[in-house]
Amino acid sequence: MKRRLLILILACAAAMQAKADEGMWLPSLIHERIADMQEKGFKLSAEDIYSINQASLKDAVMMFGRGCSAELLSGEGLILTNYHCGYAQIQKHSSIEHDYLKDGFWAMSRNEELPNPGLSVSFLERMEDVTSIVLKGYTPAMSEQERLELIRNNSSQLIEIATSAGKGLRATVEALYYGNQYFLFVYREFKDVRFVGAPPTSIGKFGGETDNWMWPRHTGDFSLFRIYADKDNNPAEYSADNVPYKPKKYFKISTAGVKEGDFTFIYGFPGYTQEYIHSEGVRYISEISDPSKVALRTLRMNIMNKHMSRSQTVRIQYSTKKAIVANAWKKWQGEGGGIKKRKTVQTNQEYEKRFIQWAKGTEYEGIVEHIDSLYKQLEMSHFIVDVFSETVQAIEIARLSAQVSGHSLESIQNKAQAFYKDYFQPIDRESFAALMEAFGQMIPSEHQPDYYKEQIAKYGNSQAWADSLFKESVFADHAKMKALGEDYHDVLLHDPASQFYLHMQSWALPHLNKARAINRELQLAYRTYMRGQMDFAPDRTVYYPDANLTLRVSYGHIKGYSPYDGAYYHPSSTLKGIIEKDNPEIFDYNIPQKLRDIYNNKDFGRWVDERGEVPVCFIATNHTTGGNSGSPVINAEGNLIGINFDRVWEGSMSYIDFDLDFCRNISLDIRYILFTIEKIGGASYLFDEMTFVE
Repeated sequence: MKRRLLILILACAAAMQAKADEGMWLPSLIHERIADMQEKGFKLSAEDIYSINQASLKDAVMMFGRGCSAELLSGEGLILTNYHCGYAQIQKHSSIEHDYLKDGFWAMSRNEELPNPGLSVSFLERMEDVTSIVLKGYTPAMSEQERLELIRNNSSQLIEIATSAGKGLRATVEALYYGNQYFLFVYREFKDVRFVGAPPTSIGKFGGETDNWMWPRHTGDFSLFRIYADKDNNPAEYSADNVPYKPKKYFKISTAGVKEGDFTFIYGFPGYTQEYIHSEGVRYISEISDPSKVALRTLRMNIMNKHMSRSQTVRIQYSTKKAIVANAWKKWQGEGGGIKKRKTVQTNQEYEKRFIQWAKGTEYEGIVEHIDSLYKQLEMSHFIVDVFSETVQAIEIARLSAQVSGHSLESIQNKAQAFYKDYFQPIDRESFAALMEAFGQMIPSEHQPDYYKEQIAKYGNSQAWADSLFKESVFADHAKMKALGEDYHDVLLHDPASQFYLHMQSWALPHLNKARAINRELQLAYRTYMRGQMDFAPDRTVYYPDANLTLRVSYGHIKGYSPYDGAYYHPSSTLKGIIEKDNPEIFDYNIPQKLRDIYNNKDFGRWVDERGEVPVCFIATNHTTGGNSGSPVINAEGNLIGINFDRVWEGSMSYIDFDLDFCRNISLDIRYILFTIEKIGGASYLFDEMTFVE
């Protein structure tokens, strides 16, 4: 049985032809795609992309933190990632006295590079198909729980062996194709990562949330860090004695420029896709979940924006928080529109009807109907969990109360110190009032918790409830937190913020448990459905594993698109567009005066294109998703031409349904990065350690 499944998967992967430029491919199996890549313009070999016997492109790519990608620019450990990927570190280093968000930061020597406790980067050492080992001992008579226990035990042994082979190693075993296949991923993790440089926010986040997910784009979304290692070039905790890491491989930088039709290759860690999802899952996302979450985040963002516009201190405090809230808010709107435009629900329903007819008399008979039933059972509980997450868990002091529960007084005070550094009570209090009012409107009365109904009845409305809770709560006032005495445990337990969170959590928990149980059943059903889809090959021509934050390859071409009738978007943008958008009265479009002067004086240096303009961004057909932020964009010769940072709004549904007509990844042209380093940062000394090619 195990062998049949594995053969089936590999045979399908090798035999199927990708639709256009769709796909997120495993690098260790890229030899199955290399002929198609070369036919489309790629000039390197599969061994150049991934090798465990010699240095390859994989050795120049890393996971940045736990949710972004990055790449090496030099033999001295210099790394490039997105501004938004390094944003939390930039914010942590910023203050009123040293506002690196407003002014940017450029280390002018190694001694000025800033450490970042808790930040790490990880390089993939190797990946290996371990399906037969992970499922060793499995029999069809086993229950699902027994199967999971077997997988955990076998995986633990694999991980233990893999991580004992050297310093700084970590490993994971990941399920692919809903558990039909398993891969071991072994990483080398470096924990001394120092901040080297970044432009001001007015460049790094130019356009803000207005331009987020949109094209044309003019955002200078990059930041620079450096990896440090011990004297033997091994991973090590931060030490003043550490030295810049000497990598196996780093990217040469192409300054030749790009044009429409050029081959593009992206290497990175895409986080999550659902390319084989049932129509009911798509319907819930697009018609129920996304609209409700967008509405709730709109309330929060309006409140944040109001207060951030009034105070520089609040702007710094909430810059990261707002960015996190806004990113998904914008994305959910785009994916809903894309799903509607693509008619994904209807298309999947038609596909499922054909599958049902084909499946009669096979082991797959009834599986589509079973999945449909599970989604209908899941809907209300899933919705309650969604609303709980976007309302109750959005209240900052409520989250703090949960985080410090059961901790020592010293630990509580340490957590509180970090919390209040970036806390502004009026935002939290207004958010509470607005979100609790929306909660009552969204959750049907018969499903509302008694506690909520009692508080609304007691105070009359959510605003009065908020005023009372924030007046009485210790968590709403840092001075009160500092004054906690020996009875702190009892005080915090009975605090109104704690009681709010505990009561609302108690209400949501049964729904969460139900949702988890049904989702486990769904995963089991999808395992069978995935095998069935592979057997039912004619209607689907691409079978790459869904993204799961493991290293993947995607390839495509630089290409414009038509978002709607009568309009066509060219595939590149320039500094001219930044100047056209420039408006000192609008925060997101207020560029540094230095950039205005450079443009007026045409002081572009060597970073101009054939139009005499400085290129800024370009779009291509590469299949990307969250986690690909910071991924290197590579040309046909394997040289760096840019870094990926976003997708176009019309194609943000690509994690569910990729469409070549609308799906475009957005990348920052390497020439704009170099231009900014030199002309804005005055840090061209960094070029001395880079390798440039024409």
